[in-house]
Amino acid sequence: MKNSGNDSLGAEDRQPKESTISNLDSRFNQTLKNVQGLLKGRSIPGKVLLTRRADVLDSSSVSDQPSNYSRSLSDNDTGTSNHIAKSEEEDLQIINNNSIVNKSKSSTSNTEDLTKEVQKPIMGARATDSARVMKFTTLLSGTTIILDKLRELAWSGIPPYMRPNIWRLLLGYAPPNSDRKEGVLRRKRLEYLDSVAQFYDVPDTERSDDEINMLRQIAVDCPRTVPDVAFFQQAQVQKSLERILYTWAIRHPASGYVQGINDLATPFLVVFLSEYLEGGVEKWSISDLSPDKITNIEADCYWCLSKLLDGMQDHYTFAQPGIQRLVFKLKELVRRIDEPVSRHMEEQGLEFLQFAFRWFNCLLIREIPFHLVTRLWDTYLAEGDSLPDFLVYIFASFLLTWSEELQKLDFQELVMFLQHVPTQNWTHQELEMVLSRAFMWHSMFNNSPRHLIS
Repeated sequence: MKNSGNDSLGAEDRQPKESTISNLDSRFNQTLKNVQGLLKGRSIPGKVLLTRRADVLDSSSVSDQPSNYSRSLSDNDTGTSNHIAKSEEEDLQIINNNSIVNKSKSSTSNTEDLTKEVQKPIMGARATDSARVMKFTTLLSGTTIILDKLRELAWSGIPPYMRPNIWRLLLGYAPPNSDRKEGVLRRKRLEYLDSVAQFYDVPDTERSDDEINMLRQIAVDCPRTVPDVAFFQQAQVQKSLERILYTWAIRHPASGYVQGINDLATPFLVVFLSEYLEGGVEKWSISDLSPDKITNIEADCYWCLSKLLDGMQDHYTFAQPGIQRLVFKLKELVRRIDEPVSRHMEEQGLEFLQFAFRWFNCLLIREIPFHLVTRLWDTYLAEGDSLPDFLVYIFASFLLTWSEELQKLDFQELVMFLQHVPTQNWTHQELEMVLSRAFMWHSMFNNSPRHLIS
């Protein structure tokens, strides 16, 4: 009888444990269904932490919970993108019914009460949030700037007035040691001026036939650059762009000038002009600036463009193999994330190269309103050397914004739609959603290729 009583008591002890684990299994399976639903083109705000846990955890349930019930984002999972999660004071986690709860500031908070649920606000104003501005200010005030921390902060957006200095730092054009900054920039600007005098300010008689043809092509492309922004139609702006592009092409003979690189220079031009011109870009006139200031701006654009393209050299060499490789990766990722869209596009005979080549060639500059480009490039530059691979996730997120619409279109309609995506009314909110999904999918798929794949 005594043993029987003990067995009965043991069974009673096991029952709550089994019930807890069963409940955890049920909630995790529901969470996966919720996430898979979100992957079908619907948007999800914020960065994602998938965690297998019940709504309320007390100390007893925590002690009984198996350690493999948590899947958090680690440095090994997602590379540069994952450092962003560390920089946030509040990570987010998705739970049943797509509600979002605050996660405490450290990993030891798993034992704390998580019953308070809050809705994450729209992220359009994150870059100018006072707490984030203070973090930027503190970080930039040091004698030596810690670039990893700067990347973490910059990923989610940079205050516009800080953007010129931070972009120079993120690209490695300006040194992180503030004592060396002025000397380095002065030397680099003089070097650019010497290159312009040596390669650009010469008569055609001193150029080869290839150089003459390249300069003509650049002169044709400059007026076509961002045609819907009047500022870029100013003759002096186009001349500055021409000098930058031709000098870059001559100094990088492996690729030379490739159409699309003209687009990549425009965010730098706007950001570095913003140090000297006030108001919106539609009101700017470059003729208001002195020749010395214009030269400094051109030099900064030249060097930052060079630094950016150094990380993706095979995107612009013969046959552009780097872009072709990324287009293939994009196709594979879309197949994993949204198989119905992938299957429909294949059935219609649409090749990803027919629309995605331009996306990679111009980094989406032609696909979104120009006033959103600099915010997008905050994330690009924060990714650093990881940018080419992360572009695949951004472009997958961008494409699947219209998952349901795409499945209703035939071949001709798909081509027209994807060459003229309806983003003309987009705000920062839509862009943040694209970046958030990209971050989530990068976390799931980058080093876990079979994650959520049946």
